[in-house]
Amino acid sequence: MGYALTQNELRGQSRRYRGTGGVSQENHRQGFRPAFLDRETGVIYRSCYADGRPAPFHLLDGLPHALVLTRASCGRVTEVKASVIAGFALGGQFYNREEAARLVTADAQAA
Repeated sequence: MGYALTQNELRGQSRRYRGTGGVSQENHRQGFRPAFLDRETGVIYRSCYADGRPAPFHLLDGLPHALVLTRASCGRVTEVKASVIAGFALGGQFYNREEAARLVTADAQAA
């Protein structure tokens, strides 16, 4: 199914989608919230800190133990299953970064 999702990959995605609406800072006003989708189960997980509080950006630490492959010695999640992808939740639906960027761009053009 591909490569495991890591913090480094999340940082790279943020760099690639900066300026497109595909990052949290650029789509929060439209109601998008950072989230993850497990493509194996179809379950959407909001991005959270390890203590369960919602995170304003993509953070692996709040994902369930069943998705975690690797942790750093300090306990931080460094890698999750390859079936997990980063994106955004809006209205109970999941949007990958590209889909969110298209919607944000369409909203901006309509305004």
